[in-house]
Amino acid sequence: MSDLLEMIKRLTCAKSLAALLPLALLLAGCMVGPDYKTPSAKVAGQWMTNPVVSGNPLNSADVYWWRNFNDPSLERLIQIACSNNLSLQIAGVRILQARAQLSESIGNLFPQQQALSGQVDYTRLRTPSTELIRGFTPDYTTDQLLFAATWEIDFWGKFRRAIQANRATFIGTVASYDDALVTLIADVANNYVSLRTTEERIRVATTNAAAQKESYRVASAQFKYGETSELDMRQAATVLAQTEAEIPKLQHGYNQLRNALAVLLGITPDEVAQHLTGSSRIPEAPAQVSVGIPRDLLRRRPDIRAAALTAAAQSALIGVAKANMYPSFSLAGAIGYSANNEGKNSLSDIFMWENRAAQAGASFTFPILNYGRLINQVRVQDAAFQQAILNYENTVLSAQKEVEDGLSAFNNQQQVLLRLTEAATNAQRSTQLSMVQYKAGEANYTTVLSTEQSQLSVEDSLAQAKGSVLLGLISIYRALGGGWEIREGRDVVPAEVKAEMARRTDWGRMLEPQRHLPKTSVESP
Repeated sequence: MSDLLEMIKRLTCAKSLAALLPLALLLAGCMVGPDYKTPSAKVAGQWMTNPVVSGNPLNSADVYWWRNFNDPSLERLIQIACSNNLSLQIAGVRILQARAQLSESIGNLFPQQQALSGQVDYTRLRTPSTELIRGFTPDYTTDQLLFAATWEIDFWGKFRRAIQANRATFIGTVASYDDALVTLIADVANNYVSLRTTEERIRVATTNAAAQKESYRVASAQFKYGETSELDMRQAATVLAQTEAEIPKLQHGYNQLRNALAVLLGITPDEVAQHLTGSSRIPEAPAQVSVGIPRDLLRRRPDIRAAALTAAAQSALIGVAKANMYPSFSLAGAIGYSANNEGKNSLSDIFMWENRAAQAGASFTFPILNYGRLINQVRVQDAAFQQAILNYENTVLSAQKEVEDGLSAFNNQQQVLLRLTEAATNAQRSTQLSMVQYKAGEANYTTVLSTEQSQLSVEDSLAQAKGSVLLGLISIYRALGGGWEIREGRDVVPAEVKAEMARRTDWGRMLEPQRHLPKTSVESP
């Protein structure tokens, strides 16, 4: 080993250092291709007028917006989903993949090929000419042990642009994970509210069926004693059967929602019931929601950040494609030992200083006559970059549309809920009065049927309206990008998944959160 160090010192003498000066200048070369700037996008100054909206930016309570519903079951379900959801875990593993890809591209700044090679050659020459040469051994063996390296210098920024692209892709996978988290939380809340709404509708139908069963009993008794015609009894039976027929339909919808919730939670459908403890009532919605201003979306929404980072990565790939059009400069060298058994030599003397061997060289490659292939590769990347810009602009517009839709739904459904609450009170009283009048012979049974059907319809609509108010509020928070902050301080890949990956592959320290997550939650491209 000391002989190798001495050999390296001799090769890096003053003349050698002088020869390396131009290489240092080459390393400081420019980078071809465009430097990325975040595209401009059309953003409204304010949200459209809405009396239930506060212009204040989202605070800590609104970041964990589901807690505003004061429903322990919902909060527990969201915690389970964030721990078990498989789609979210896939998004987390993609971060590891992108981080490894980034590290690979950084390695291209150093000698791209390094190898320690050994070689043994045996040669046998038995010809009349060799027998006449005195001292020549017709059977001889040579061996070599060399460390060789090849380094393509990043003169045009090809490798640095690739690092930019892979870094933007890496940060983009984090933004995509955050977007998946926002979507997951909103989906769990949506399914939970829809499930509770369906439970309420089943209770309404069951309660009305019980009341209609009593009406049928009264109509049957009066028909039995000849006080009314058979028509009243048959009409009562018809309405009762129709109401009872709605209950299995609602139960089927409930089962579908429960099964969908199981997938979101990463559990089997039979395990969902144990997590739906507590009150089965529809949660209460807060009266107002803080939404900030439209420009806040550019900072908050993970999908907007992901779209911008996709554009940044694609911009860097233009530079990679352009660099391929210019000459590439490479250095190659090998250092080691070589020995043979010719004459007094011995293969065992390979590590003696006089058996040292070295070689060095430089080369360049200038692609010509490529028939437009390289310029068309640049055009391909440029077109993809333009698509990414347009996708970013469209994502910003779509985000504003989603917020406005949610605000409209929340506001208008509150008005619907107010009116239906009043209508339900009146419908219940009307049914009671009509039944009293029918028993007293002051009204016909048609009036009873009409009021009962109206009560069922209004109460069912009221239950749906309660759920729709919450669904509108959830859509607002989803559109605002709320909820991804729950990731802070936590890893994106479960411990059991990382343990399985570590058993299969050497990940080094990259499985540690500080090694595969950026230091800040929000990073600009």
